[in-house]
Amino acid sequence: MTLFTFNIIRMLIFTAVTSIIAFLAAPRLIVFLRRVKFWKKNARQKTITGEEASVFHSLHKERETSVPRGGGLLIWTSVLLVALFFSMVSAAPDWIWQNLGISAPWWFVLLDFLSREQVWLPLFALVVGSLIGLADDILTVYGGGKYIGGGITFKRRLLAVAIIGLVGGWWFYEKLGYETMHIPLAGDFPGGIDIFIGWFYIPLFVIVMLASWAGGVIDGLDGLAGGAFVSIFAAFALIAFSQGKADLATFCAIICGALFAFLWFNIPPAKFYMGETGALGLTSAMAVAAFLTDSVVVLPVIAGLLVIEAGSVIVQLAHKKILKRKLWLSTPIHHHFEAVGWPAHSVTMRFWILGIIFAAVGVAIRLMG
Repeated sequence: MTLFTFNIIRMLIFTAVTSIIAFLAAPRLIVFLRRVKFWKKNARQKTITGEEASVFHSLHKERETSVPRGGGLLIWTSVLLVALFFSMVSAAPDWIWQNLGISAPWWFVLLDFLSREQVWLPLFALVVGSLIGLADDILTVYGGGKYIGGGITFKRRLLAVAIIGLVGGWWFYEKLGYETMHIPLAGDFPGGIDIFIGWFYIPLFVIVMLASWAGGVIDGLDGLAGGAFVSIFAAFALIAFSQGKADLATFCAIICGALFAFLWFNIPPAKFYMGETGALGLTSAMAVAAFLTDSVVVLPVIAGLLVIEAGSVIVQLAHKKILKRKLWLSTPIHHHFEAVGWPAHSVTMRFWILGIIFAAVGVAIRLMG
């Protein structure tokens, strides 16, 4: 067996293992979230501009105040558990094998994919982002949340994400020596050129992190966010593997595995919602994966659904500011399609299809570079 084949097998098996662990843990998490009544006590009454959220209120009042948040706990804790467990198992001391009277199999140490150069940073971003999101969810549930988002104030969340971006950008620039950005399809064939950006790498990291966080607004319909993130992380798993970064590919793949289990309980009718503890953690890890694979330029393509969702909110705000009226009936745009009569499951599944197409195009563009 070659190392290439082993890495494929490891990635697939760990994806399945993470799915099974998350699947078995989900019912207990749902029971716990229901026991502590981890849902909003009052449905959102106002939009981000302070107007009455009448359309959203008519569509989601009952679900928002009866279905628990915090489903993202299932995702990041499963990923963290699998990463730490196999890291410790592969580091088992020699005396254990000696007492068993056998030699450690050659593949045993290769179970560890928690490599410093490939996985530490995205795992750090996933966990820190998820913890900040969890704090926001807790404050949203037990501290009110009359306005959009609730919980931690918008400015403080913005600052927290910016700090994560500053730390990440500094680490990439100072510790890892990243100073260029790859532009696929530019220059001579085979395509792609690297543009030197120097210290601007740090503010670029912050900008991408903030833009990725804005895409978290996609968590609004049963199954929508989970399916969107599966396409995105599957895309980065393919890109990372093609670059020989098998550990990063495995990390992205086990996130997909955790999302599969999450989706089992999140498809209509959802037993829980992802919440900010899922959305913020996943978007943070997504941004770091884009930098590690030098795929920042194609990130808006791979995460096209998130761009559309966040963009619809920005366009709505600008349209109301300039023309004093709404462009969409409700935003993010998936709520607009609900308002015009699309069943929620139709919106979700059509967006899934779009997400797969966006991810496929993004991967193709990046691989040509």
